[in-house]
Amino acid sequence: MAYTSWRGVIGCIKPTLRPGGTEELIRLLPEGIGVIPLFLNIREGTRKEFSEAVPAYLPQIEELVEQEVDLILPEGAPPFMLKGFKGEAALIKGWEKKYKTTMFTSGQNQVNALHALKAKKIVGATYAPVQSQIASKYFKEAGFDVLAMEAIDVPFDKVGQVSPQEIYAHIKKAAIKHPKADAIYMLGTGWRSLDVIEMLEQDLGKPVVHAVTARSWEIQKRLHVNQKKSGYGYLLEAMPAMV
Repeated sequence: MAYTSWRGVIGCIKPTLRPGGTEELIRLLPEGIGVIPLFLNIREGTRKEFSEAVPAYLPQIEELVEQEVDLILPEGAPPFMLKGFKGEAALIKGWEKKYKTTMFTSGQNQVNALHALKAKKIVGATYAPVQSQIASKYFKEAGFDVLAMEAIDVPFDKVGQVSPQEIYAHIKKAAIKHPKADAIYMLGTGWRSLDVIEMLEQDLGKPVVHAVTARSWEIQKRLHVNQKKSGYGYLLEAMPAMV
């Protein structure tokens, strides 16, 4: 049975059982866009675990294809970023051809958002050194000048407990050290940081690419929806075109 919604249906494959990101995305999306979330169970956040995770997405993709969703989002940046920017693109292109469904990963989405903001030099923030290393290499391969990719070193299962104020202070410190950055990048939906996006943009004078807001932006663009939303940064307030 295929489920429908009047502005489109997306299927999200979440890499962990961690709550928060799914609820935030649903709150940010315009009325009429349906969300079918499925979950993996990445627990440790290690390079080894990330490198072995991709095959687990296939049964979930097949289940969403059966539901005839309009878009499939295999979320979880590190598992796909480890394949490199070009390797990831080839993998997703192959899946799209096989399953005849449009897909994009977290990394591809964030690259698209940075291009929409015309950013070339970026300063990033992640929540583990291993993710910092993976993301830095990936964005360099994607053509960006990565001035820094600063990590808050916190256990993988405690990421959601980092306060928005700590995240704000961490990112602000990194951004001030690199004033030539065109944009600020925030990896992952694990930390609860939506409330500091607009504050960071106002205080630092630079746009922020946040995993959840970037996802909401591209879903709308892919579904030919253009409903602006204030309070969560420039990307959703201006809804710039995809490049």
